[in-house]
Amino acid sequence: MPAGMPSTPTTRRELDLDSDVVSLTAALCDIPSVSGAEGELADAVERALGRLPHLRVVRDGNTVVARTELGRPERVVLAGHLDTVPLTDPPNLPTQRRAGELWGRGTVDMKGGVAVQLRLAAELAEPNRDLTYLFYDCEEVEAARNGLARLARNAPELLEADFAVLLEPTDGGIEGGCKGTLRVEVATVGVAAHSARPWNGRNAIHAAAPVLQRLADYQPRTATVDGLDYHEALNAVGIRGGIAGNVIPDACVVTVNYRFGPDRTLAEAEEHVRTLFEGYAVTVTDGAEGARPGLRLPTARSFVEALALPVTAKQGWTDVARFSALGVPAVNFGPGDPNLAHHDEERCPVEQVEQAEQSLLRWLRRAPAAAST
Repeated sequence: MPAGMPSTPTTRRELDLDSDVVSLTAALCDIPSVSGAEGELADAVERALGRLPHLRVVRDGNTVVARTELGRPERVVLAGHLDTVPLTDPPNLPTQRRAGELWGRGTVDMKGGVAVQLRLAAELAEPNRDLTYLFYDCEEVEAARNGLARLARNAPELLEADFAVLLEPTDGGIEGGCKGTLRVEVATVGVAAHSARPWNGRNAIHAAAPVLQRLADYQPRTATVDGLDYHEALNAVGIRGGIAGNVIPDACVVTVNYRFGPDRTLAEAEEHVRTLFEGYAVTVTDGAEGARPGLRLPTARSFVEALALPVTAKQGWTDVARFSALGVPAVNFGPGDPNLAHHDEERCPVEQVEQAEQSLLRWLRRAPAAAST
């Protein structure tokens, strides 16, 4: 462009919260928001929510929070992340609607859930509970960048609640709590030597065989919490050792991942793993607490009763654990098959998005049982 010529203004994409939830899902997906580049979508969400007089809207980086302040005796957080994993090549956007499914990046993970949040925000000026709508950034990348974690540090009062629903994809079912995760490195030590004369050394990779055997023999337990069964798992997920094809390796590291029930703390999980690998050097490289589902609490019970869906244990880890750490029990509930999350052919049945919206509207419009007794 020649010097002095005005630049062409960028067209702002707006979100119509009066549109149907499937069209809104498509509109959200069609604003690319790969982790770290959620700004345009966060702007659009903030503008749309800012037009609703019954909400107070707060911005923290690319995280947007909108709250009702009606003085209700209970508060519920409805949470979802704005970011997606990178697009495919060629990009799997814009979205396409085919045979009852919406195709494209984010349709499963998790713009359908975000669309449900936005529709509820527009529809529910007088919900039966005070609501906090949370739209956060950088969920799909390292924990240090997670917008929910940042908000918990910067403004924890915005996350205070009696219950939280994370609208991650659950194939339309309810998943309570989540397992914790611990990653460790188990090291063996050898003596380097020429591979033609191995008797001059000691092979550290061979010395790792008992570590692998302990893992092969390990019998994981099932932890039952609030009536849900969390199936633990302990597995080698990586191994490294050796510096050249003609050198006996003097070091080997087996990376082990332990997925543990939410009845164990992170410290207890670490102690369990260290006991299993007694005699070896064990270094913790990563870990996160699990989350109890809190299904015995009145708000959680009312949620399950209103949706009339079976509840299963979340076998992976999600950000419900961050709510649990804040003392807020949480469940996962949202449209989309999690097996298709991050998939090149990511797609979600439109019926699931519509059903999720209607289920939550039903719950948040009816009189809370606890308040009527």
